[in-house]
Amino acid sequence: MKKIEEQDGCVGKALEVIGDKWTPLILKAIADGNCRFGLLQKEVAGISPRTLSQRLEHLVHEGILSKKSYNEIPPRVEYTLTDKGYDLIPILRQMAKWGLKYQAA
Repeated sequence: MKKIEEQDGCVGKALEVIGDKWTPLILKAIADGNCRFGLLQKEVAGISPRTLSQRLEHLVHEGILSKKSYNEIPPRVEYTLTDKGYDLIPILRQMAKWGLKYQAA
């Protein structure tokens, strides 16, 4: 079998960025067009506002998302995928295919 990693530690690094319970679901929601905090919280059922805020800030810090604040009342903030974030979409699609294939198992 062919080795998965070209260099040891790459899978571990990816998991540091996207390997928690909520991040793939947040990225899926943003890729589906839900870019505001309230919409993300509805889309990612069960996530607390504090956890969502922490995950979004982590993803901005890692360069996966960009954050744009609008000077409005009430304040509006939108999150979008960066190029680095868009590179994760094929991984999420493969996860979805795997989940579909084995959801009955």
